[in-house]
Order: sequence, then C-alpha cells, then structure tokens
Amino acid sequence: MPVASQHYRYSSQTRRRNRHQIGVEVKGVRYHTSIPPHVACDRDPGAMGLHSEQAASGGKLGNLSHSRKQTARPPQASGHHAKLIAAHGLSQHDVEVVVIKTTGDAIQDRPLSEAGGKGLFTKEIEEALIARTIDIAVHSMKDVPTVLPDGLGIGAILKREDVRDAFISFNYRALAEMPAGAVVGTSSLRRQAQVKRARPDLKVVEFRGNVETRLRKIADGVADATFLALAGLNRLGLTRHVASVIETDVMLPAVAQGAVGIEIRVDDVAASEAIAPLNDAETALCVGAERAFLAKLEGSCRTPIAGLGEIRDGRIYFRGEILTPDGRSYLRTKRDSAATESAAFGMGFEAGAELLEKAGPRYFERVG
Repeated sequence: MPVASQHYRYSSQTRRRNRHQIGVEVKGVRYHTSIPPHVACDRDPGAMGLHSEQAASGGKLGNLSHSRKQTARPPQASGHHAKLIAAHGLSQHDVEVVVIKTTGDAIQDRPLSEAGGKGLFTKEIEEALIARTIDIAVHSMKDVPTVLPDGLGIGAILKREDVRDAFISFNYRALAEMPAGAVVGTSSLRRQAQVKRARPDLKVVEFRGNVETRLRKIADGVADATFLALAGLNRLGLTRHVASVIETDVMLPAVAQGAVGIEIRVDDVAASEAIAPLNDAETALCVGAERAFLAKLEGSCRTPIAGLGEIRDGRIYFRGEILTPDGRSYLRTKRDSAATESAAFGMGFEAGAELLEKAGPRYFERVG
C-alpha cells in the first residue's frame, strides 16, 4: 500500500472508530498553516495574531498559523479559517492565527534542493502540532513529504484550485516568444527541466523569494520571465500579472499542485471531526494517486517530477513525468483506473514503478 494512502486513511478510520466515544467541541480548535513561496507576502508580522476573548479567559482556542510575514491574515489561512467558521457556525473570535517561520522561509541564499528538499516548509509546523501548541496544520500539499512524522496524518484535503502554471513576464506573452539567450528565473527543478527541454536556447537561473519579490525581480530585469502556480496567484488576487496560462499538456504540474491539506494528530478526534466537512473526496483521491506516484519514485525537491490525476466520467486519469535536470531526457506515463481509493493509489504506485524501471538507477544524475 502506498505511503500516501496510509496516512490519509488512518486519520479517516480514527474519526469513524471514535465518533461514538468522544464528544466533539469544535469551538476553539487551533489552526496552523504553512504558506508556500508563491503565496507569501514579505510584510510586518506584527498584526498576524488573531486573539480572542476565549483565549484571554483560558479557554481552548482555535489557532490558524502561517509561515510568512504579513500585515493581514494570509490568503490561504484566511480562506480556510472562513470555511471552518462556516461549517460549524463559529465566530472569528473562536480562531487564532499564529505565525511560525519555517526553515524553507528562512533559506533565501541557495536552492532548497541543497538544503534537504521537501519538509522544509513543514518541519517547524509539525513540531508544533506534535507538541500540541497547535491542533491543525494547513499545508500546500506539494510541500508535504510522502512520509509524515509518527502520530500525524492528513485528515482532509480541500477542493483543488487551478493546477496550471502561469507564465509571468512584462515583455513577452509566452515562452515561445522569448528570444534566444533570454533569462528565465525559477527555483523549481521541475520547471527548470521543463523549460530547458522546451527551450534549450534560454538561460535558466535560480529565482527565490515570495511572489512580490519575484515580480520585483522581473521588473528590475534580474530575469525576463518566471513561472508561478496559478492557484497561488488566484489566492493573492494577482492574476493581472499573468502573461499566459500554461496548459497541463505543455507543462505538467508538480504533484499535488493547487491542493491544500489539513494535517492533524491521528489521535485527535475533535480536530478530525471539525475538519471533516472541509474534505473534498475527488481532490483527495487525485492527490492520493499523485502522492503514491511520488512515494514510489522517492521524489523530493531534488528531482524533477510532475504528476496529475483528474476525474472524468467516474474514472481517474493519471499522467506522470520525470526529467533529467538538464531537460534533455524525459519519460512519461499515463493510465486510468476506477475512481476508488485502492485503485487510484495502486495506479499511482504502479506508474511510479514503470518509470523507475525505464529510467534506471542513475537517471537523475544526468546534468547538462
């Protein structure tokens, strides 16, 4: 059974098994959220806390936490805070937003692939979850490793946003319009490899920073273009900067791109019950298949891997891709299965096994 499915199912089974044993109090559930680079805003963190009268009186408080500096509640945190409030008839005073800066936020001077890959945007958040200083962690699922710490699980996955990448440039409308020698900035190894495959005549450079920083770098001429996840731009209300949207048959997205998951302690039945209404079954199924594919490939931020599951007419259709870092070689697979958990996760796992067999043990070491 793929690792990706074990965590999600365990959380769901825990909820069903204990429902009749423990009374659920949804008020005061604390949240924490990690925002990936494409959702971040580099601002003063001082106004982030949302403190309620319930907290002041010693009551258990809901806590929505965030890994970036901002003056207002972050878009990702704010949206899911509102969804929980709507699902349970809470007030804004029942939830507190807490800022936690992660290792991934702090590293700006080198590629994340040199610092350990995945887990850099979740480590400190998961430590807080294990320490019980927060009750719920909201993550961009593409930042979440396929193996979670003992005692933690993904309890819900929200309805997916747009999965596509956006091409950002103030001078060109599309990658194909860029002249030879033009500079594309991106910190994603997947995007780097895909750009090199499509346009080997372009120069690709490392490009770190949040959305505003990257836009400023484009304006300052550090690079002529970059790519950002359209989902993040939608959440920030910054789609006006999109020169064009890249269809998935041109640039297959990262595994779980556009999906947000809620991580909890697997023994926390109250939190599990509270987030249950937020789960989107179709998104969870697709993301589960994608993460099974990733788990089999043992993928991280160090390897160019793409994967996408989509449900159509009662079946799940999956496309997967691996590339060498120089973009000169790539392998693809596609398949479909029944839209059930076991079939979808098994399909993702088998797709990963297929590409591993075709690639051989030293595939990702090929660099141009």
